[in-house]
Formats: sequence, C-alpha cells, structure tokens
Amino acid sequence: MSRIGNKPIPVPKGVTIEVEGQRVKVKGPKGELEQSFRPEIKIEQKDGEIVVTRPSESKQHRSLHGLTRTLIANMVTGVTDGFTRNLEIAGVGYRVAKDGQALVFSLGFSHPVRIEPPAGVSFNVETPTRFSVNGIDKQVVGEQAAQIRKLREPEPYKGKGISYAGERIRRKAGKAGKVGGKK
Repeated sequence: MSRIGNKPIPVPKGVTIEVEGQRVKVKGPKGELEQSFRPEIKIEQKDGEIVVTRPSESKQHRSLHGLTRTLIANMVTGVTDGFTRNLEIAGVGYRVAKDGQALVFSLGFSHPVRIEPPAGVSFNVETPTRFSVNGIDKQVVGEQAAQIRKLREPEPYKGKGISYAGERIRRKAGKAGKVGGKK
C-alpha cells in the first residue's frame, strides 16, 4: 500500500488545476506548469483536493501511483513557493558574478565560464562564493544546479570546487609516504 500515493494533494488558494484526461495543468502566482501522466493512473479533482488512484496492486502500478502523486504535488509547490538550490564555491580565486541574467565563473581555467539560465530559471548571487538557482520546475532547477556543479566538482584533497550548500565532501589524507621519513 502506497502511503504517499494515497494522500490527497491540497490545492491552496490562488492555484487552479485543470485535469484533462492524463494532462494536468497547474496555474499559480509564480507561473504555469503542465505535464502528462501514464494512462493507467487515474487523477481526479474533488473538494479542493487532487486524488490519485491506481487500478491494481501490481508492482508497476504501485510505483507509478506514488510517483504521479509526488510529481503533481511538486507542480503545486512550484507554482506557489518555487524551488531553490543553493551552491557554494571553495578555492583560492574561485568566484561567481552575475552579468545580466547569466552567471560568470572564475574557476581556475584560462577563461571565464558563462552560464545562461534556461527558460523558467533565475540565478541569485549572494556573495562571490555563494549563489542559488531558482525556478518553479523542480526537475529543471535540480538539473541546472547539477550542470553548474559539474563545471568544477569538489575534489577530495583540498575540497576546492562547486558544491551544494551543506554538502559534506569526503576528504582524503594525501601522500602518506612523506610522513614517515627515510630509514
């Protein structure tokens, strides 16, 4: 029994949801999202809530049940509050600056790296080493943050690179042969 799939999704004030067959369109104060879902899963709107039901107890239907409910809940959260992914830069001379809508990174390469935001995503630079990726679509925000992190992933010896805020980087000891001295 799916505990997540059985929970109804409350629809907050200011949000309109249109269910047309397997297409769900969510409009809210921050924007509009639309997505289609698998035909096996039934999506209904009742009494200001969205209810997701499955036809059988097969493994595929159970997994699709929870997935569909979570995706719709993320759409509702996105158009009301939005999603934010915070990132940090560590390393001497590593920094980020905002140029118009784009981010310009200095990451130790011979050239600055410029990243333009995709549609529905915005960047916010708090300090030269802290910035965030904001948007209404959770998948797009996470994907953009992952692509930025991939520019210079945190390395295990000094911890230099771009990491998610609060991410714990596993550190390595380095060359152990230098410690003992000659015999």
